[in-house]
Amino acid sequence: MIGDTMTLLSLLGRIMRYFLLRPETLFLLCISLALWSYFFHTDEVKTIVKSSRDAVKMVKGKVAEIMQNDKFAGLDVLDAEFSKTWEFKSNNVAVYSIQGRREHMEDRFEVLTDVVNKSHPSIFGIFDGHGGEAAAEYAKTHLPEVLKQQLQTYEKEKENSLLSYQTILEQQVLSVDREILEKLSASYDEAGTTCLVALLSDKELTVANVGDSRGVLCDKDGNAIPLSHDHKPYQLKERKRIKKAGGFISFNGSWRVQGILAMSRSLGDYPLKNLNVLIPDPDVLTFDLDKLQPEFMILASDGLWDAFSNEEAVRFIKERLGEPHFGAKSIVLQSFYRGCPDNITVMVVKFKKSTAKTGEQ
Repeated sequence: MIGDTMTLLSLLGRIMRYFLLRPETLFLLCISLALWSYFFHTDEVKTIVKSSRDAVKMVKGKVAEIMQNDKFAGLDVLDAEFSKTWEFKSNNVAVYSIQGRREHMEDRFEVLTDVVNKSHPSIFGIFDGHGGEAAAEYAKTHLPEVLKQQLQTYEKEKENSLLSYQTILEQQVLSVDREILEKLSASYDEAGTTCLVALLSDKELTVANVGDSRGVLCDKDGNAIPLSHDHKPYQLKERKRIKKAGGFISFNGSWRVQGILAMSRSLGDYPLKNLNVLIPDPDVLTFDLDKLQPEFMILASDGLWDAFSNEEAVRFIKERLGEPHFGAKSIVLQSFYRGCPDNITVMVVKFKKSTAKTGEQ
């Protein structure tokens, strides 16, 4: 009898060890408890859920969502939950940026305009750092300013110049990457960053992209027009390049270069650059404003795109252009409420209705 009891206990122990205590089982249990707490608001369940930091943050987001009304009343209270909240508004551009559920704020943005003298095209930049904020901070501080200087010179000599907005963008993005690598490798700082930069002139929009921050434009018919394409390791072109360089990609929550980085191009990241598996080469696209007659464009870090598709984001912003931040604040907070775990930065640039006729920005 004792032997049978011991055998039964041993069997139960194995079941606990191999099934109930597996990481994926515990994860599903936490999710189930969080959902139970959300729907039934039981204090006992909430106490258990608090033992998991991630589950606590999920419940916080849900409770905040319940407390808000359709107009996002009481946002000042909710904003206090974010360690770093940056906002910006000037003329036709507005930005809202939050740290969200991350321990550090690694997103950066920059806006350089000269709507009076038009000495250079307007410059808009989004930089989503990883592995630290040093690379994003350097890119934000240096790239737009260098572009401004180069573009001012180009505007004066445009008729005799062999350059173009596209070549200037590409040259300066690559130059800043070399500077970041030199600076950060000297201090063994492995930080990297995405780079999404848009140049807006009278008739033309030029966009350079490195990584997985993304831009999308709303044309005159309300269609979502992609301004960039993410650089992801699983894409055939990127996968072939990485393999040819002697590298590999593996799945660790998402497809990653060398099992580390979830994008296949970036600025910085000197260890992966040294292996030649990561490149800083930007894709540069140009758009005819007269043809598109755009209403607005969205430039954002991937925190937004984890929660919204291009089409959803365009519809959401289109309905909120009359808000103080042109909908940027609302869509950032909505992304947070949907459970986005990342930093979230959204820039909305409105085009004046007379753009196609007068070239005004």
